[in-house]
Amino acid sequence: MTDTGRAARRTELVAHRGAKRERPENTLAAFARALELGADALELDVHATRDGVVVVHHDPTLGGTRAEAAVPIAECTAPQLEGFRVGGERIPTLASVLALAAGRATVYVEIKGAGIEREVVDVVRGSRATCAIHSFDHAAIGRVRALAPEIPRGLLFEHAGDDMLAALAEHDARDLWPHLSLVDAALVEAVHRAGRRIVVWTVNLVEDAARLAALDVDALCGDDVPLLRAALATRR
Repeated sequence: MTDTGRAARRTELVAHRGAKRERPENTLAAFARALELGADALELDVHATRDGVVVVHHDPTLGGTRAEAAVPIAECTAPQLEGFRVGGERIPTLASVLALAAGRATVYVEIKGAGIEREVVDVVRGSRATCAIHSFDHAAIGRVRALAPEIPRGLLFEHAGDDMLAALAEHDARDLWPHLSLVDAALVEAVHRAGRRIVVWTVNLVEDAARLAALDVDALCGDDVPLLRAALATRR
């Protein structure tokens, strides 16, 4: 039991960009491996191509060498992306990842590309997967709310001093995504008292996972699925 008398929550294990320590991040191979390792959820980043296809990739550009400039995803068509690889793996579409995860894990979709809310919402609505959408761009989450109020939303925070609870209320977001350095017992209690969830990133040390699980956070997002599983199994 916590100090407030509430039964401890089951802490969700979220694979950050898939099993990125074993497979190239944000690829179908990484997501499939994360599911094999027992992740409860997958976290990924999305952009959209010039022809409106939502793809999973962290950076806004592809390639780039001393001889050649990086190519913005937003300026490519989906067929043009076929020539790019991440560690030998193709860049997946969001639809393909959701098909993989449907019935197996929640998918947390982080919007990275600008002005792509409608495209992302359309893919999520067209899938059978359980999804939520989050972003550092809180205005984008406000637009998601207007387009699809039924899809759970989250706000990312990295720096101290932000009024995180006020932002959650303003955008009617379910999930707070703070960097682990921002999380203490008072924040967790305040988030839960407001009826929201707290998903902490990026958790890659056993001691951090143990501390945060003891604080009764709702989810841990990290790069090492076995490490988080071991830390959470001890608590459970």
